[in-house]
Amino acid sequence: MDVESIINLGTEIVLEYGPKVIAAIVVWVVGMWVIKLLISGANKVMNKSNLDVSLKPFLASLFGMTLKVLLAITVLGMLGIEMTSFIAILAAAGLAVGMALSGTLQNFAGGVMILIFKPFKVGDVIDAQGYVGAVKEIQIFNTILKTPDNKTIILPNGGLSTGSMVNFSTEGRRRVDWTIGVAYGDDLDQARAVIRKLCDADARILKILKW
Repeated sequence: MDVESIINLGTEIVLEYGPKVIAAIVVWVVGMWVIKLLISGANKVMNKSNLDVSLKPFLASLFGMTLKVLLAITVLGMLGIEMTSFIAILAAAGLAVGMALSGTLQNFAGGVMILIFKPFKVGDVIDAQGYVGAVKEIQIFNTILKTPDNKTIILPNGGLSTGSMVNFSTEGRRRVDWTIGVAYGDDLDQARAVIRKLCDADARILKILKW
């Protein structure tokens, strides 16, 4: 092909696909802006409702991902891609990716199970997977804890939904066992009296002790 033929071919391609590409870019940019507004509006509605705080970040993330997938399909359709074939290819790719990312899918299923059965909620203090902390956020794939020494721990939901866990916030009060040493030569009655005086002076200790 000579230079003139190449120029003519390039001109035809630009004239045919240029408007589609520009329109697709505009739709993508505007669509992302609209999605951001919709997510912000959804968050405001959820904040005003009595919805469990544990569900809010999960639903917001799921809502945003769904809108972005629909926007991507729309943009690809504008570019002239046959969506039937694309969906078939996407389904096959999804199966392969799903098998490769079985752990990620397990975390997603674990997040759904946590939000349905609610073994814990945002604000609870739990002991799970070897970590103790307050639940800061329950996301689609992970749960975020804040430890007493101000560390952020990210735990996969798959292990949380299937493993053992201790929830310290389920009951309003708990028993705490203290071991207090008394020397052999000390007065046991006096030690008992001192300990009882300290306990009686602390309003946080229930007055149901049997001495």
